[in-house]
Amino acid sequence: MLPLFFHPIHSFSSRVSSLPPPMSQNSSIFNSPKLYSPDYYAACTIGGLVACGPTHSAVTPLDLVKCRRQVDSSLYKSNLEGWRQIIKTEGGVGKIFTGVGATAIGYSMQGAFKYGGYEFFKHQYSQLVSPETAHQYRTGIFLAASASAEFIADIFLCPWEAIKVRQQTAMPPPFARNVFEAYSKMVGAEGFASLYKGITPLWCRQIPYTMCKFTSFERIVEMIYARLPKPKREMSQLGQIGVSFAGGYLAGILCAVVSHPADVMVSKVNNERKKGESMMEATSRIYAKIGFPGLWNGLAVRILMIGTLTSFQWLIYDSFKATVGLPTTG
Repeated sequence: MLPLFFHPIHSFSSRVSSLPPPMSQNSSIFNSPKLYSPDYYAACTIGGLVACGPTHSAVTPLDLVKCRRQVDSSLYKSNLEGWRQIIKTEGGVGKIFTGVGATAIGYSMQGAFKYGGYEFFKHQYSQLVSPETAHQYRTGIFLAASASAEFIADIFLCPWEAIKVRQQTAMPPPFARNVFEAYSKMVGAEGFASLYKGITPLWCRQIPYTMCKFTSFERIVEMIYARLPKPKREMSQLGQIGVSFAGGYLAGILCAVVSHPADVMVSKVNNERKKGESMMEATSRIYAKIGFPGLWNGLAVRILMIGTLTSFQWLIYDSFKATVGLPTTG
């Protein structure tokens, strides 16, 4: 049997007994939306927002130290030392959450368009060919769908990522008291376009990351289900969500390694790019200074952060889907 999403909409309920029954025209996202209907994509979009905004915000202290160590590897010897110094010299425990406002806004928007977009493009691309061909080349569909979704999602993330990085890496801190003051200062001094000066390295970081995140997750959970004693449709929702959590953590480790060099460059470019300097010039100048080893500063922290993030995002996303009557991913 082919994976669920490769079959036409009208065939789902007849093929897989675990799927919710078709809904009326008045269905809503809180009442088992029909697969691939506008309500379905709305539910996936909300699920992505709920999965990404809070999880990224929760790891702001890790992200703060990571970003500062990427900019200056000698600044802190460890996360604990970094947090101690920040608390002691910058004004209390709350300062380890520097950048949380921009993080919450940016990654909520990104998560919404990433997850909702992935579900949309995955279905659309699978419909371009026969179900058999779509199944055979499903990895290519996962890659194309995730890349398409992330390209769009990053347009919404980029301004807030630029603000976050500036707040977190400005020395001496603080750059601004809150996200809105930071926005006003950056736009007032450098223009609105300054918020998008890191869009190219952001795409270079996020698109491979998301391609790895979704594709590896889909294939990992597929392998997990293939080795379990009973098929997915006979498992409880709790069991399926547990598979999502495990698959998410393993996928997160791969994502962290694949995207880390670009993550370092995003932090460097947003903090060090000179006025009038092209992206290529800035990237070349920064790379000449830090070299290849410098692209891997903070990798251990990022593996911990991204592995945890990815597992909880899939846990929250698939829990949300199950709550509104949709099947879990994979």
